[in-house]
Amino acid sequence: MKLTFLGAAQTVTGSKYLLEIGQSKILIDCGLFQGYKDLRLRNREPFPVNPKEIDHLILTHAHIDHSGYIPLLVRNGFRGKIYVTGATKDLCEILLEDSGYLQEEDARRANKYGYSKHKPAEPLYTMEDAKESLKYFHEVDFDETIEIEDRISFCFQDAGHILGAATVLLQVNDTKVLFSGDLGRPHDAIMKAPKPVPYADYLILESTYGNRLHEKLDVMKEIEEIINHTFARGGSVIIPSFAVGRAQTLLYYIYQLKKEHRIPDMPVYLDSPMAQDATDIMCRNAKEHRLSKEEARQVCSVATYTRSPKESKHLHSIHVPIIIVSASGMATGGRILHHLKHYMVKPENTILFAGFQAGGTRGDRIVKGEREIKIHGRMHSVRSRVECLNSLSAHADYEEIFSWLSHFKEPPKQVFLTHGESSAIASFQDKIQERLGWNVTAPEHLETVEFK
Repeated sequence: MKLTFLGAAQTVTGSKYLLEIGQSKILIDCGLFQGYKDLRLRNREPFPVNPKEIDHLILTHAHIDHSGYIPLLVRNGFRGKIYVTGATKDLCEILLEDSGYLQEEDARRANKYGYSKHKPAEPLYTMEDAKESLKYFHEVDFDETIEIEDRISFCFQDAGHILGAATVLLQVNDTKVLFSGDLGRPHDAIMKAPKPVPYADYLILESTYGNRLHEKLDVMKEIEEIINHTFARGGSVIIPSFAVGRAQTLLYYIYQLKKEHRIPDMPVYLDSPMAQDATDIMCRNAKEHRLSKEEARQVCSVATYTRSPKESKHLHSIHVPIIIVSASGMATGGRILHHLKHYMVKPENTILFAGFQAGGTRGDRIVKGEREIKIHGRMHSVRSRVECLNSLSAHADYEEIFSWLSHFKEPPKQVFLTHGESSAIASFQDKIQERLGWNVTAPEHLETVEFK
């Protein structure tokens, strides 16, 4: 049995793990690389294994850094089943099609304005490619054991994080291999805590926050102070947000603040069709989160939804303070770029980033204080106030992961740390070895390890 790390090794995006068992090839996750250019270029490289030779794909959750390469994998010949939870399937229907749309739009814009080195610029894949890939999705319930081949089975267990997110416990004969996916937080405002797992021989573990603890701050109070301070200056609050998970959490906090009259009754706009669809999915999947159906409905209705580009552009003509929540969360694409160009040049406004910003993204550069940012091929000044809610994250920090690990009845034979920046992985590796004495390694990109 061999495991090859095709992504998320020494970096926080591009999750892909190829497990070879005899002649069988199983891919766990199939995400896009994001952030630094040298990482993004990997999306354009030939896939390390012929997609036609991959028998099965098991998807931990819908975020693009875990699912976004699927349309290209299918276009290049993959024809196996793609195993997902129900909510992951629903979310991928909007996320992947939106990703294909953005790929096409970026190429169109690059060709129109001539700022790409490629002539012509081509999308990585299209909306049609994304729609085609959805035909191979196969829905599986949490805690349901699925035998995919003789003596090879797997089970999804709730990972918290976002709707549908799962850990994957894959069993080969008597050997158990556990893929953590992205672990959620035990006391998230909306999502349930990740389900403990008592045993695994091998553990592939995320380490996004392997060197950090979430600040013990009152997130609602933080948001309250930022909104009120900006409103007093006559400014608007622009929030780049992941469409899935983070946008819904932000709406929940804004709903609570308005309900308790802690912020002005200023207009709130959710300017992301994908986030709107994800919010609707949250309302339909009440059993997977902490909110009642009525609470979910009220949270969903706190914002005005702007679906068309015309409605989105109209927001720039509003002359009173407003709140805009728009994707993408790291300002790598989407409608938020147009809002940043309009609002970040004015000092009375606030750009509020809602969580971790991967190295090399626009969000990372803005948070680190760069005063000029390139958007759509041109440089734009950053004169607005910039804030980042570091305590608002859907990822467990290292103490929360240790709490999850404490439920293991005995140590895994080996732990592989992935899905983190190199510094976070190295720090977390030292902590696990010091506290637990477990065998921990930090694989490199395309490294292959063998299990007995």
